[in-house]
Amino acid sequence: MTTTKKIAVAGATGRLGKHVVDVLTERGHQVVAFSRKNGVDLETGAGLVEALDGVQVVIDASNNATADKEIATEFFTAAARNLHEAGHKAGVERLVVVSIIGIDNATAGYNAAKLAHERELRKGPLPVQILRAAQFHELVEVMTQWGTQGDVAYVATMRTQLVAARAVAEALVDLAVNPAPESTDAPYPEIAGPRPETMAGAATLYTAHVGAPIHIIESSDPENSDREAFEDGTLLPSPHATLAGPTYAEWLEATYPTAK
Repeated sequence: MTTTKKIAVAGATGRLGKHVVDVLTERGHQVVAFSRKNGVDLETGAGLVEALDGVQVVIDASNNATADKEIATEFFTAAARNLHEAGHKAGVERLVVVSIIGIDNATAGYNAAKLAHERELRKGPLPVQILRAAQFHELVEVMTQWGTQGDVAYVATMRTQLVAARAVAEALVDLAVNPAPESTDAPYPEIAGPRPETMAGAATLYTAHVGAPIHIIESSDPENSDREAFEDGTLLPSPHATLAGPTYAEWLEATYPTAK
């Protein structure tokens, strides 16, 4: 029988965080859900020590929705430092944090910021468990909207293995309750969807399913220093990864059941 814990969720109202809260609640854990909306700011540390009072484990599902490397890096590194400092003061046992598969050599944008996040997390006093995940199903709609110009959407050439945010949330909760042992062969646990896909292919499925009159064009950005990693399979999971359904097509059907 699993012992219930008092677990805090940073970024609790976000795309991933809301699922983490749901999974924890369903499994009977005591949840402390916080975000900027209720006065707790990871970037400044405001309200953090108080929010972590009596908390055993923190799951950090926070996000900074920008592709700007500098802005995202400032947010993530400050969040890491503040979680360590406040968590140490509050007696937190460890941190569980989500990151991204295949970012070891990232130099640009959000992926590089998450790599800096991982490195900053490793500097703090608390034990840290990092889960690397593939791109979320939910990201397809966002990337399609970002790239839309009139009736055309330019979507980056990207090989990935899309996974549902709910599946990632379940894996984070598993780690919060039963931490994975450190391994030199598999230093980070990974979670991905059941099969490889392209972001443009998924975007085409999305627009067709919701009836959006948009033509998808797969686009390779020569100015992206990480373009090769996006295109050559670097973002696909390692052999040790946990693969979790549903597929993107199945998720679409379940998420937009009334779409025509």
